[in-house]
Amino acid sequence: MSGTISWGVVGTAGIALNKVIPGMLKGSRGTISAIASRSSEKAAEAAARFGIPKSYGRYEDILADPSIDAVYIPLPNHLHVPWAVKALEAGKHVLCEKPIGLSAEEATTLIDARNRSGKHVLEAFMVRQHPQWLRVRDLVRSGRIGEIRLVQTTMSFFNIDPANVRNRADIGGGALYDIGCYAVLLARFVFGAEPIRAVSLIDRDPKLGTDRLTSGIIDFGGGRQLAFSCSTQLIRYQHVQIFGTSGRIEIPVSLNAPQGGATSIFIDATGAADESGITEEELPACDQYTLQGDMAAQIFLGEMQAPYPIEDAVLNMRVIDALYRSAETESWERV
Repeated sequence: MSGTISWGVVGTAGIALNKVIPGMLKGSRGTISAIASRSSEKAAEAAARFGIPKSYGRYEDILADPSIDAVYIPLPNHLHVPWAVKALEAGKHVLCEKPIGLSAEEATTLIDARNRSGKHVLEAFMVRQHPQWLRVRDLVRSGRIGEIRLVQTTMSFFNIDPANVRNRADIGGGALYDIGCYAVLLARFVFGAEPIRAVSLIDRDPKLGTDRLTSGIIDFGGGRQLAFSCSTQLIRYQHVQIFGTSGRIEIPVSLNAPQGGATSIFIDATGAADESGITEEELPACDQYTLQGDMAAQIFLGEMQAPYPIEDAVLNMRVIDALYRSAETESWERV
């Protein structure tokens, strides 16, 4: 094994405590050396829970720690870009939660910050490292289901807690930012292309102000489309289907694959009503957060090129911007 990265975690959000930190601790290319919170008590509690050596009661303190090579940022959406910029300016590499910012314009500032600092900044879309999605992309590229034409995605959960960050419009809450960004990303990932235009319909919670149900169609040109719905106030569900001219791929657990568990995808080669043409393909057990952390470490150590540099995050935000504009103009919007 080559070198390792000393990580610092900037924040004690649920995604960090329940998913990312446990995943990173199983990795081979990094160690978590410190965690910070705006509450010294929360930071100390998280450090004790995971055996992290140091805790800080201010985000600034972890950036000032010379022993930290890179930071993982799981803060609320409106803080992603500001703290990523501060971390880069402090000489730290950055892995930041999705969505990278609140607009493509805001996200673009990270390109300049990266170039000035000479450090990497990456968006944490863990699905791109999961074997099930790598396999799906390989199947599509091989022509197994013919020419791919349609991606259909539904993602939802139910949460009406007004204090939850996902329900606060002022800090980037709402369905499209939280889970709709995955629908956009996975369609770009599978098609291997960038979309041309988008149209959307948004239903906003009258009290919270967030988009509680967003549906959209994204045109990738050449007869290729993403049709998706995402919601913060429907039964918990996630499902992706990819349709080609001669087959279909179904991914039943598209985002929250079990950490350390196997997953399955289903391939329909005939479209038979009795489902006789469907075969199941099981992918090996893994933790996508471990894979994400180890890949980021390899990039930071200069052992590999970043397959998805921050420019990719800007492209994803451009689509989200177009979807929000479309809901206002009630018309197609160029990406």
